[in-house]
Amino acid sequence: MGPARLPAPRGLGCFVLVLLLLLGGSGSPGTTPPPRAPWAEEQGAVPEGAPWGRVRYEAVKKHLGALSKHYWQYLACKVWQEGCEEEEKQQGEREGSPSPGWGFPLVGQDYLEILSAWYCSFGKCCETGDCRIINNITGLEAELNGQLHGQHLAKAVVLRAVQGFLQSPRPPKALVLSFHGWSGTGKNFVARMVATHLFRDGLRSDCVRVFVSLLHFPHHNYVDSYKAQLQRQISETLQRCRQALLIFDEAEKLHSNLLDAITPFMAQHTHKGQADQQRSIFLFLSNLGGNTINEVALEFWRAGRAREEIPLELLEQRLRLELQEAAENSYAHRQLLREKLIDFVVPFLPLEYQHVRLCARDAFLARGLPYTEATLDQVAQMMVFVPKEEKLFSAQGCKSVPQRINYFLP
Repeated sequence: MGPARLPAPRGLGCFVLVLLLLLGGSGSPGTTPPPRAPWAEEQGAVPEGAPWGRVRYEAVKKHLGALSKHYWQYLACKVWQEGCEEEEKQQGEREGSPSPGWGFPLVGQDYLEILSAWYCSFGKCCETGDCRIINNITGLEAELNGQLHGQHLAKAVVLRAVQGFLQSPRPPKALVLSFHGWSGTGKNFVARMVATHLFRDGLRSDCVRVFVSLLHFPHHNYVDSYKAQLQRQISETLQRCRQALLIFDEAEKLHSNLLDAITPFMAQHTHKGQADQQRSIFLFLSNLGGNTINEVALEFWRAGRAREEIPLELLEQRLRLELQEAAENSYAHRQLLREKLIDFVVPFLPLEYQHVRLCARDAFLARGLPYTEATLDQVAQMMVFVPKEEKLFSAQGCKSVPQRINYFLP
């Protein structure tokens, strides 16, 4: 039986709703006159001193009821995580439609945020001190073991590094992991797992930021502007959250000037209290080193040795050598290696036929579709395998497997 949920504070909720309705519609109390009521345009202006009448009374009742329901739904979503899907749907409809006459007041939303944080301070959801942070290491371990195939090294390193970092009372610096390997081997997959099991809202959490080099920083001519924006976004995230996750995809394409904006947040903490207030995890995802990793895996296969026998020390040593040699052409790793900011280099091995079959099985299960062993073989046989002679490794890993199963739908 899970922990008992605290009863909804109905009296407090009603009081808050009344307070919000009184404050609603004003940017700050006493500074800006309230906006014109939404029913004024529907029913026409009411002469001063004239009675409202039944029609206007019903209009007022309807709008107050809708607004009260919206406030309560927003509060329930924030505090008890109930009704969030409807709240998000309504939020999307509001963003895609013209602004209503009586909008959702910003000051009221701020009060709801304060209330939800106060409520959570007494609840079981806040063992971390922040309801957005769950740090479910058991769940992370289970998903790594059950869903990440062919990556014994990545499983061990990520789990050990993240767990040790979170259990440390005063980590001296941010945790920095650098993921390396071919496309489709699971780098983004693991980054998503980390976000999902450390934060209640996963990648959608406001404590998680994802940056894709060619998407967010495409033009070198604007690198100074990117640098200022990046520094501001990271600072805001760290101020907002006592624990943050920053993910940089295509990290090898990051300009060195952008690293100047990032490195201060990864370096040693500058004062004693900072380690208690901030725990930051940086994940750098890169295809660099993929060929070196594949060569080691191929050497072990040709020697008749299992891939599980590949030691982390061997791959990490070769990877660091390659990254240092490639540093002249790699914007990010030049500075990260020089300043010794990377805590762990995490190798992702190339995936073999049996791993692709497991990915196909997971894809069928995720969509609730039936499958047979023959179907899994058919999906795996659709992939391209290299080298040309051995045809051992999937050239795309498991990247296109979810799309391949569409060929087998009834």
